[in-house]
Amino acid sequence: MKARQFLLCAGLCGPALSATAAPVLEGMVIAEQPFRAVTVTVTDSYGLQRTAVTDNEGRYQLDAQGLSAPLRLSAINTHPWEGVTSQDCLHNDQPRARCMASLLPVLDASRTNIANITPFTDRMVSEIATATGYIGPQQWIMAKGIALDTAQLAAPLARFQAGMHDALVQVGLVPQHINPVTLPMQPGDGMSQILAVINHNRGYDNNSGEAAGTILTDISFRPLVGLQNAGPYEPFDYARAVKERVAILAAKTRVMIVSDSTAATYEVSRLPRMGWGQVFEQQFAPDSGVVVLNGARAGRSSRDFYNEGWYQQMARFMRAGDYVLIAHGHNDQNCNSGKPLRGAADVKNLCTYPNNNKGERQFPEGHPEMSYQTSLERYITLARAQGAHPVLLTPTARVKNARGKTAFVNGDAQPVVSSHHTPAKPGYLFSGDYIASVRKTAADNAVPLLDLEAATLALANQHPQDWQTYWLAVDPARYPWYQTQTSGTLANPDTTHFQQKGAETIAALVAGLIRENPQLKSLATQLQP
Repeated sequence: MKARQFLLCAGLCGPALSATAAPVLEGMVIAEQPFRAVTVTVTDSYGLQRTAVTDNEGRYQLDAQGLSAPLRLSAINTHPWEGVTSQDCLHNDQPRARCMASLLPVLDASRTNIANITPFTDRMVSEIATATGYIGPQQWIMAKGIALDTAQLAAPLARFQAGMHDALVQVGLVPQHINPVTLPMQPGDGMSQILAVINHNRGYDNNSGEAAGTILTDISFRPLVGLQNAGPYEPFDYARAVKERVAILAAKTRVMIVSDSTAATYEVSRLPRMGWGQVFEQQFAPDSGVVVLNGARAGRSSRDFYNEGWYQQMARFMRAGDYVLIAHGHNDQNCNSGKPLRGAADVKNLCTYPNNNKGERQFPEGHPEMSYQTSLERYITLARAQGAHPVLLTPTARVKNARGKTAFVNGDAQPVVSSHHTPAKPGYLFSGDYIASVRKTAADNAVPLLDLEAATLALANQHPQDWQTYWLAVDPARYPWYQTQTSGTLANPDTTHFQQKGAETIAALVAGLIRENPQLKSLATQLQP
């Protein structure tokens, strides 16, 4: 039988095919904790909207009389950051609000209807949105007219039930009976316990610069979904996540990594690709009381790592005495406005400009946040405000020679050199050296500096014959993910990112730099002998 279709059409359609109205609509808005005092907006099939505000338990309730299903729901946590309150769920050149969506296809006039808004419902909406050509759930929520085939709901729900199967069983729920939208919820119940060890955010669309699909990780930032717009969840060990949350809260010291793809934790499907932050905790003694929180995120610059909320996911655990390792720079270089497709979005959202050769900050008039030094200093200020110790790292080396080409190939013996600088050339508003800018930032703010670029340049130049065993160059026949990739293979090595051997080596280099820095003596004593 052909699936029924519902039309969301902002008042331009005929009567809805579903049940017409329900007297009451209620639910919980909750992620790792309830969203308190946030606005919930409900949009019906004609575009009619109603709003409600959540209470201290994240509950909302509204009169649904006259609303026609299906209903789109959106919740906006305005996230007051540095005194700024944002209502923007879409853009990334300023602090973005924390937003989640949900969808209720049918209203039952004979009972109270439940429509929760959680990271899981946001992921389900995200899958529907991207399958129908939208960049992400927010664009779908904001659209004026949408045709919804109810069959589209089945696959996202089934993927949730399969991905969370073991976790649902462990909290006493029957997976095949659980719909995160309509499940009756109470504070502290099974679903709330699972959500307490899940991190939620929305991604970034390279071409438009807008918020993209929903991303979920576990409490330690192991990816669950988000690499693809749809598909099965990555393995989720609920019991481990619960233990890790307890360990994070009880840790003597938390080391938080603010960085990009070179440090990030990756999906199991992308092994052996690894970031050094993924294995950095192994550098500390088992009885040290140190827990590493690796919030590093691929593709992010120092500017939008904050604006998109990645930093805030870690910072909620920050305590006095913790350490914040700040290792941005690769994506801050995305300042070429003439680059096809994504050039304008890069400059608007990612780009920060290095200091000039006199050490002076450079930025477009009226936009000091686009100074690389100013952007780095934001993390220094935030860390110190909570009593934590900021540490600056220069970015890891790319295996490039002075001509900007991959080093040590085709008999070329030219050494690897620094590539973290922008010469004066078309498309770039300012030129300068990012490494010198990091050093200047550290000196100006009396912050410990770990010169990781120098250490990784030395590593690459010491291994001209086998550098590809450190950086990412794998056999697609052995690792199926890379059969569809254009980079990271033996035929086309990735000169920026690492595989397991490289990640572990870089983590050891970072530990070595900590030992050598007298300002970090207290942290060094917690490292492995």
